[in-house]
Amino acid sequence: MSDDPKSDDHLALSDGGLFSTLQDAGRFGYQRFGISNSGAMDSFSMRLANALVGNPGDAAVVEMTLSGIAFTVAAPNCRIALAGATMPLAINGRPAQPHQAHDLVRGDTLTVGRAASGMRGYLAVAGGFDVAPVLGSVSTHTRSRIGGLDGGPLGAGAILLLKGAPSGPPLRLDAGQLPAAETRLRVVLGPQADAFTAKGIETFLTSTYRLSNRTDRMGCQLEGPEVEHAAGFNIVSDGIANGSIQIPGHGRPIILLADRQTTGGYPKIATVIGPDLRLLAQARPGDEIRFEAVDLAEAVRIAQAAAASLKEIIAGMEPVVFGAAALTSDRLLGLNLISGVTCAAQDPFSETGRT
Repeated sequence: MSDDPKSDDHLALSDGGLFSTLQDAGRFGYQRFGISNSGAMDSFSMRLANALVGNPGDAAVVEMTLSGIAFTVAAPNCRIALAGATMPLAINGRPAQPHQAHDLVRGDTLTVGRAASGMRGYLAVAGGFDVAPVLGSVSTHTRSRIGGLDGGPLGAGAILLLKGAPSGPPLRLDAGQLPAAETRLRVVLGPQADAFTAKGIETFLTSTYRLSNRTDRMGCQLEGPEVEHAAGFNIVSDGIANGSIQIPGHGRPIILLADRQTTGGYPKIATVIGPDLRLLAQARPGDEIRFEAVDLAEAVRIAQAAAASLKEIIAGMEPVVFGAAALTSDRLLGLNLISGVTCAAQDPFSETGRT
């Protein structure tokens, strides 16, 4: 397939979902000017979706919140993949597998439905989207109207220009390789842990909290026991990292995320380690959360192990095979061939009927 598409090749959106934006790895180096990093809330799923279509891991994707998008292909061919939250995917009205690349042609329609579990899905397109970066990133920060398409969420009628085209075979991922969901978030205490009493830190680390309805890309407020301050709840404003946990005067934790403000004047009891931010990205209001303290050396070890695991998962992706070519002994031994009622009209090895 050609990697030089016409400049007008695009996806025409008929539905933008509840809140869908273009996101990549984020923009860095501008927090000192008050500009948030933004970027994908669940970078793990973003990188999986990109790998399935042959993109660099940090290429821009569509991040969908709770419900997905729908579009019609206006290009000779394009390749898509969906990762992240469990969202039903349909191509021309027929169910299709997530965690697998699918090749589409002009006139094909694709619909991503409401998430059955998880919160955010990530749709990648081979070659990426032809969108001009702002300060080195395509990521959308809707509060400041920076990045993406005019700085806002995607809606019906939006046109996403395509920058490239598929090459090589479509890939698939065995969902069994994905890490299990967790309710615990590992944190490094500080940088203002001394602003809390010993009882306050114990409460923070031993209590079960729930994600409140006050949650978005900027941050999430938790419901649960109040954390006791040592003396007041104001500090001289300082920098805020992705995953910083502030405790304002009401005593309940607020976890700051991708679209966070760059500085803040409430003490920060801890910071969620990078690999566990994906868990927050997929958490829904009402979900339970617990915290576990690790030291900095352990946090680095966990991050290194998570990076190695992601690399291994991507290396284990296999070409999608349809029809008679799929009838290998390894493939057949991995299938449950005697279960329930079978239907000769359905091909168990094909999702779209087309590679």
